[in-house]
Amino acid sequence: MPKHTKKFRHLSTEKYSNNFHKDKLQELQDKEHYSSYQEDLAFAKELNILRNDFYYQMVEKENILLIDFLYHPLDVVSGDAYTARRIDEHRTFYLLVDGMGKGLSASLTAMIMTSFVNHLIDRMLEFDSFSLDILVKESIDYIKPILLDEEALAIDYILIDNHYNKLLYAKFAMPAFLLQNRDGSIIKIKSNNPPLSKWHDNFVIDRYNITEINKFLFYTDGIVENSVNTGKDSYSQHIEKDFQNSLTREELKMKIFKKLALQEDDLTLIFINKLDLSSVVVTQKSFETSLSTVDEANEWYTQLWSTFSNNVKDSYSANLVFTELYMNAYEHGNLAISSEQKHKMIEEDSYYDSLIVEQKNCTKQIHVTVYKIKSASSTYIITYIKDEGEGFDTHILSQIFRNSQTFNGRGVFVSRKNSMGIYYNTKGNAVLYLSKVQT
Repeated sequence: MPKHTKKFRHLSTEKYSNNFHKDKLQELQDKEHYSSYQEDLAFAKELNILRNDFYYQMVEKENILLIDFLYHPLDVVSGDAYTARRIDEHRTFYLLVDGMGKGLSASLTAMIMTSFVNHLIDRMLEFDSFSLDILVKESIDYIKPILLDEEALAIDYILIDNHYNKLLYAKFAMPAFLLQNRDGSIIKIKSNNPPLSKWHDNFVIDRYNITEINKFLFYTDGIVENSVNTGKDSYSQHIEKDFQNSLTREELKMKIFKKLALQEDDLTLIFINKLDLSSVVVTQKSFETSLSTVDEANEWYTQLWSTFSNNVKDSYSANLVFTELYMNAYEHGNLAISSEQKHKMIEEDSYYDSLIVEQKNCTKQIHVTVYKIKSASSTYIITYIKDEGEGFDTHILSQIFRNSQTFNGRGVFVSRKNSMGIYYNTKGNAVLYLSKVQT
């Protein structure tokens, strides 16, 4: 065979091989992209199923209730699920579901159960007929035919009634609730029902008086069964003390992830803190709605913080949050300037001129209250900013925090990252944030 023919065949084979590998690589990339896209959709669907009526909200009653959540799946397909619903002015409902085992089956069971419970609650609220007993019974009857013969489900049904100071619960093989009394002691409430299976017939709902309780922790077993980085035991040996010494969910979260070894299961918890701030007020001050008083407020707050701590990082973070949230109260609260209007002003280079025009006839004020509170191991400064505007729908915060790169709401995102928690009232015209003082 002529040499040039061999060379041509060699080049043709090499070209074919290169094209084949390129095609296979592109095919694999396409599959990976499609798989990633489907995982993103699946996780977005999970987040839609996990209903949360208290996303970065505080509940203002005689005391202020801060309701926080940690949802940290091991994989995209999670066997854990939760729900938090506002039933009425006094009652709140919480659901924790843990599909026993791992993988798609556990996830499907958890999500189906959570979705149906939310559907039942929606119908009950529509007709003003909420009943915990009916909710438990109907949801059990619904899930039983769906469960496999060997399958079991751990689940917490929790109703907190702040009017009668009662905790009503049906616990199916979930870890014990941890409640903290005003004297600092911890109460453990164990399950009152076995794991939920398709052979389940009866259930028990019990009550507990929470008049003296100021902190609650509800969680799935992924947290307590996880190994700790010392390798000697599980986190179950540490959770009680860490909860006792944590004023906020953020503080508890730091303690958990500092101790845990490699995550072994889905991690889900609900942390509720009932704050009595009436006796810990440091100062109160009201400001007119104007650009000059924005500067005045910032100078006042900076000076105030210097009396709490000389830690530069603490001071910088607290003042950054104050500036962002106070400016929100000024712009979006009292002046009622929407994000779209603000963007247009900036694009037209008329932002500050427009603010001066808008504030001329505004007689509304911004009210700031600062509290200092000590927990078992920490000191916190709590800052409360309230405007006299119409407020906003705080549920949009869930979209802001899921996508931190969006321009709208960047101030709120920055505030959350530089504090130990931010919480809006239901109306959306008041915000509270916590700053930890380093000792």
